[in-house]
Amino acid sequence: MKIDRRKDISPKYILLALTIICVGLLIVSYFAGDRIMGVKRYTMKFITPIQKGINEFGLWADSKIKNLEKIEELQKENEKLKEELAECKLDLNMYQNQLTELASLQELYELDELYPDFDKTAAHVFAKDTSSWFTVFYIDKGKDDGIFEGANVLCGEGLAGIVTECYGDYSKVRAIIDDTSYVSGRILPSNSLCTVEGNLSQYEDGYLLVKNIDIDASVTVGDRVVTSTISDRYHPGLDIGFVSEIRNDSNKLTMTAYITPTVDFTNVTEVLVITNQKKSIN
Repeated sequence: MKIDRRKDISPKYILLALTIICVGLLIVSYFAGDRIMGVKRYTMKFITPIQKGINEFGLWADSKIKNLEKIEELQKENEKLKEELAECKLDLNMYQNQLTELASLQELYELDELYPDFDKTAAHVFAKDTSSWFTVFYIDKGKDDGIFEGANVLCGEGLAGIVTECYGDYSKVRAIIDDTSYVSGRILPSNSLCTVEGNLSQYEDGYLLVKNIDIDASVTVGDRVVTSTISDRYHPGLDIGFVSEIRNDSNKLTMTAYITPTVDFTNVTEVLVITNQKKSIN
């Protein structure tokens, strides 16, 4: 079998051989002088383009190396900027959460100021039922925090609901918009008695129904509806909503009003629970 030995020649030997040839040509050029001028001219014609090409290649290679170094440097800088951006995003999210929490605390503080006569504790809503609205929801406070079944729950600017089940560290709340909810109320300033009924289908239009208003009561749009003093489950004077529309009933003895509630039941996150028991006559 024939072996191609050219593949066994190391590049360093080729470079050494070319170096020796170049040195030899320099020596011959030095001692031979004019006698090899023709050879020298021929050699220069041959070598000069090669040198020029090598120089241009060297400059091109050098620029490419510098470009690669610059690209590597830019990539490192880009990675550093990405890390800094990620940290900034985390900080921004933290600040936004803090602002949201601060806004919630501010709302609770303002709500607390509306009802200074009651003892209250703040609670966070951590779950709700499957309804689109917050008709039934759960708060992270219970018996251990002084909460009891029947405790009134506030949100927004008024009454949100009532505690129906209470455990050690959480409670279940039924909102006043629930179909099973009935609140004895009165309309101000006329002091007309009424009944606020929960009605989910009606709340889809943004209203609650107020029934059993005396036909002779002086009620107008914009009047305020609050819990009544005769209510056996709710503390008196808690805001429920404002009259938006009034209609005479077919019996010609009573009227029905549509009210806009003071609580937005599409998003209930923080509440105040009144820890005072409702006074009752036994």
